[in-house]
Amino acid sequence: MGIDSLIGGTIWDEYSNKVTDLMNNPQNMGEITQEQADEMGAKLIVADFGAESCGDAVRLYWAVHPKSDVIMLSKFKSFGCGTAIASSDTMAELCKGKTVDEAVKITNIDVEMAMRDNPDTPAVPPQKMHCSVMAYDVIKKAAAQYKGVDMESFEEEIIVCECARVSLSTLQEVIRLNDLTTVEEIADYTKAGAFCKSCIRPGGHEAKDIYLVDLLEEYEKEKMAKAADASGEGGAEFAQMTIVQRIKAVDKVIDDNIRQMLIMDGGDMEILDIKENGENIDIYIRYLGACNGCASSSTGTLFAIENILKEKLDQNIRVLPI
Repeated sequence: MGIDSLIGGTIWDEYSNKVTDLMNNPQNMGEITQEQADEMGAKLIVADFGAESCGDAVRLYWAVHPKSDVIMLSKFKSFGCGTAIASSDTMAELCKGKTVDEAVKITNIDVEMAMRDNPDTPAVPPQKMHCSVMAYDVIKKAAAQYKGVDMESFEEEIIVCECARVSLSTLQEVIRLNDLTTVEEIADYTKAGAFCKSCIRPGGHEAKDIYLVDLLEEYEKEKMAKAADASGEGGAEFAQMTIVQRIKAVDKVIDDNIRQMLIMDGGDMEILDIKENGENIDIYIRYLGACNGCASSSTGTLFAIENILKEKLDQNIRVLPI
């Protein structure tokens, strides 16, 4: 079996036909000279952008109509791999005929989707998704030059996943709303982490300030804190609660551990008040239904209620029936 057969059965299958065609026959490669721009009555923009992680770089040329801001001609030069060439060529094509403001809205996902043979099959393998990100970044660089602003002004949010252009706020909201607990679930909902995977955890293709595992850990801590607040677990926490928080915490413990047994016997109970008495925290309760007047309400039942509240909330709790 030859080398070409081995490659054909593995690596090349991960690239779309459009990508392989553009690698060998790019349609927009070249440059726009100042003389050409002057003949068109256009403003020439030349922007460079490089990816430090892989050494690829792209130079984007725009001839922009100064009154309409329409990109009349768009060309590029690429210093990198074949995927960088294909991505840059597609990016240059997408810019044609658009205003500068419209071009800035072209994302790396738009570039990758335009290179697909069909909508459901990725155009490039995940580790090559960063090439379309570079194409997206050079558009921002060109637009910033044309408008005389900082390219960072086009980013309104912190982007965690550059490949799928997913922001920090979006990820936090999706994780909370859907109670996500794994990176795979995040990828299913947002596509973050589905491509080059650098955003998942440290040690990937590119270093990040925030990783998906950080967001999952943050959410887990939030859930634990909320659970602790709701149940009031831990003596120090219960002692520092307001009266309303204490009543809610006691009610939850009763609901989870005691109330159902009381209801099965035809009774129930309610919390009347909680007061501090020296080192003790006295909880005043009233028995309802069959529990009211029952002999065990002042012995076994009372002992069980007090014990569970001491265990779950605070060792200094006393339960006093009225």
